[in-house]
Amino acid sequence: MTTELDPITLQVVGGALHSIAEQMGNVLYRMSYSSIIRESQDLGAGLFDTEYNTLCESDSTPMHIGSLPGYLRGIEQTVPLSDWKPGDCVIHNHPYKGASHSPDIAIVMPVFFEGELVGFSANTAHHVDIGAATPGLIIDVPDVWAEGMLLDGVKLYEEGVRNENLWKYIRDNTRVPGLVMGDLEAQIASAELGVRRFEELLQTYGKATVLQATRQLMDYTERMMRREIAKIPDGEYFAEGFLDDDGRDRTKTLPIKVCVRVTGDSVEIDLTGSSPQVPTAFNVPFDGSTMVAAFFVFRAMLLDTYTSTEFVPQNEGSFRPIKVTAPKGCIFNPVMPAAAEARFCQIQRMADLVIKALSPVLPEKCTAGNAATLSFAAFSGVRPNGDYWVFLEVNEAAMGGRPESDGPDTIEELMRNTRNNPLEDLGMHLPLICDRYEVRDDVPPGAGKFRGGSGVVKSQRYLTPGYMTHESDRHLDVPWGVFGGKEGACGKMEIYNFERPDEIRQEYSKFSGLRTEEGDVVSYFSPSGGGYGDPLERDPQKVLDDVLDGFIDVDHAKEAYGVVLKEVDNGYGWDLDLPATEALRAQSAA
Repeated sequence: MTTELDPITLQVVGGALHSIAEQMGNVLYRMSYSSIIRESQDLGAGLFDTEYNTLCESDSTPMHIGSLPGYLRGIEQTVPLSDWKPGDCVIHNHPYKGASHSPDIAIVMPVFFEGELVGFSANTAHHVDIGAATPGLIIDVPDVWAEGMLLDGVKLYEEGVRNENLWKYIRDNTRVPGLVMGDLEAQIASAELGVRRFEELLQTYGKATVLQATRQLMDYTERMMRREIAKIPDGEYFAEGFLDDDGRDRTKTLPIKVCVRVTGDSVEIDLTGSSPQVPTAFNVPFDGSTMVAAFFVFRAMLLDTYTSTEFVPQNEGSFRPIKVTAPKGCIFNPVMPAAAEARFCQIQRMADLVIKALSPVLPEKCTAGNAATLSFAAFSGVRPNGDYWVFLEVNEAAMGGRPESDGPDTIEELMRNTRNNPLEDLGMHLPLICDRYEVRDDVPPGAGKFRGGSGVVKSQRYLTPGYMTHESDRHLDVPWGVFGGKEGACGKMEIYNFERPDEIRQEYSKFSGLRTEEGDVVSYFSPSGGGYGDPLERDPQKVLDDVLDGFIDVDHAKEAYGVVLKEVDNGYGWDLDLPATEALRAQSAA
């Protein structure tokens, strides 16, 4: 079928596709057992055609759904299109064959219609433990084999019959089989729903109509992306930063260099000059993570759902105008068998640097420096009966100031989009207790006409001896301010014992298999965002509000914003001294 569909049919089919992806995501997180999926929703789901194009995606973590075409291309190396049968189910997580990283396991099922393979239903989810060298997460390991189970496009179900030996192998090679196997069953249910709904859609409107609709929708999204890219002046735009260390050698920072090359209606992100790959797991799978970060940042900047006046479907079309270059052997394109599990901080910073590079020509769409990192903590221990408990926690951070508003505080920014885990859930299931969970108040966020967001501080206390691995960064490179805004604040990690609260030690941003004792309290302080615009242009009332809300103190209001406050007996303690503020700001401007 080559005749273009009318707009109404196109919208109906497009809406149905998006609804299917949303249903798949809902089934997955509602049926899962582990909190990282059930509460944080660290997952992605969607439908794909036989060329592995994304037809629709769930509104969940950007990292997951953008990576699924890479999974499918990797699976094809083991399971070519001719080998798929109705009722098959493939499991895959190989980081050198398209996976975003090894804990993100994909479940893929084929969709047949009238005996013909027409597409795939697939999802990914982050599993709490895949038998790696340390429980839950890993940093300092020598190669990809130490990451745990590598499942390279193997059939978990063949024509509807489960491979019991493979199922037993997976169960026997995780520390928490109850969680992992339950989560896999949720993924299978999600994929089965996608198959059934896609078949129903084909039955209702006909294969020719549905597939023509998917092609038109992808072409439309591509046109919209190209239209926005074409508005950026042609040229090369540069930004650079650095990462703290590789998790082993604490003496070397790791450079990240970004060149954004705009040519007409297409764009290239060139990462040449970034750090060579490292001997730990702090590397990034190219297909499953580096490329996805590039897709994300341009979709977010140019076609944001809530700031665009036109609805743009989420599909393969937005990926087509974007090219990514990363030399083989660099941290963003490692060579097998380098480990590549701890890959998120790098792509967060890459996305942030793309925004920084384009800020001179897209000031209305950029932010100041975001936290642009990840605090991914794996808490674990062994129960009296010998069973492991493992808990994965993603901590919030903050965004930089924006063109028209302050950076959001304590938020999962950029590529994360996961949710926090309720403290009640933690207390009911695990020997941990949260002593502190609040907005960071030890340093102010970046000053600006629109200030940066404030980070979070969370303190978790061990009730029994245990272990901890922490994947994070940005203890050294401060989020920047733009257009006169001031820099934000770096993150930090502190550990002390509940019985000896004055004996505080500073930890590196990332560490592996740290032994913890009963009463140890681990406190993470996330970075705060940079400011956007001249702080002297900030509305004095907003500065007063920040003082009253505890984001900044009176001295900082005066020094950074030129706002003078006076003590008053009005129930709040402070009010604006506008004449003194105007005089101070005039003096500072002069």
